[in-house]
Amino acid sequence: MARELPPTAGLPLRLSDLWPGRAPFAQRVAEWLGVEHLQLECSGTAAMVVALRAMHRLRPQRDEVIVPAWTCPLVALAIHRAGLKPRLCDLAPNHFDMDIDQLCTLGGSKTLAIVPTHLAGRVADVNAALDVGHRVGAYVLEDAAQALGARQNGQSVGLLGDAGFFSLAVGKGLTLFEGGLLLTRDAVLRDAFAASHDATIHADARMDWQRALELIGYTLAYRPSLLPLAYGRPLRKALANHDPVAAVGDDFGPDIPLHTVSEWRQAVGTRALPRLPAFLDTTRAQALRRIERLKRIAGITVFDDAPGQQGVWPFLLLTLPSEATRDAALDTLWTAGLGVSRLFIHALPDYGYLRDIVDDAPLPNARSFAARALTITNSPWLDDTTFESICLTLERAVA
Repeated sequence: MARELPPTAGLPLRLSDLWPGRAPFAQRVAEWLGVEHLQLECSGTAAMVVALRAMHRLRPQRDEVIVPAWTCPLVALAIHRAGLKPRLCDLAPNHFDMDIDQLCTLGGSKTLAIVPTHLAGRVADVNAALDVGHRVGAYVLEDAAQALGARQNGQSVGLLGDAGFFSLAVGKGLTLFEGGLLLTRDAVLRDAFAASHDATIHADARMDWQRALELIGYTLAYRPSLLPLAYGRPLRKALANHDPVAAVGDDFGPDIPLHTVSEWRQAVGTRALPRLPAFLDTTRAQALRRIERLKRIAGITVFDDAPGQQGVWPFLLLTLPSEATRDAALDTLWTAGLGVSRLFIHALPDYGYLRDIVDDAPLPNARSFAARALTITNSPWLDDTTFESICLTLERAVA
């Protein structure tokens, strides 16, 4: 194919961003978000490991972490790497938030943390987790990996709970080609996070070089003319092999890199950061127009902001009436180079490599959501004519 759209709206980097230098990246992001302090880690997953280990040191008698049953598999791997046990909460019907009734039954004296998750840049229901957390004495750790820049009632996500973390991976707005940020207003937790970082994170020259080369590759290849090679070819190969997990990049190994972030990559992110607010404004305006078109398609649920929320829009998340209608749409769209994809293929127990980490359980809502969900890129490279062709395909699928 001559042109391929990415599945998410990442901020393109410029060659001028790559000049040598050093800069206080985490401090600059904190100033933009209007928060006092952010702690930089090498990935959102590493940030979660560091946070959970710190929380466990403060409350060592607790070892369970409650998470949504449909979320990134790295969440379960991070909990396991921290020496803790995932407890899966089913989703609310046709929603990515956790089911409140089940959450109330799961919380108990062994619960260390509850992890509400801001998926697809949408703002999650943190208050339900806070109610249960306060009742049982657990922390609330907001998973804002896909929501850097999202706000609720004028303040950044991650501030309503005890702590939160963001991801700087490719496709999530600003990227350092991996990277994560930890956020808390609690002075005790902040000190504990710093101590956990010192005990967990170490310099790794090989990973520094690998991430530097990947960041250069992203700068050069993140454009529709080169994405057929960098993204499209591996996608179509995985789908031809009937491996949707590999197609969306959900095929994670047990090893989680835990290393420092080089000063050069921090400088790259600092140079790109001033362009991020305008990029988020552009993609937000585009998304708000397009979700209105999608809402006119009978049977489709599109996830939007509630009053007081201002999420970010890396992609549009929607569910179709059934797995059959979702698959009928994907048969046409997934390999067409239009940025239509899936987010997470399975509920967590249905990933083979997680079977020794998470317990199987009846999770009807999570499995239904996984079977009916798809995503549409919110990249500015997706023009209105092409977006309309996607909508027409969805209409035919659900008709």
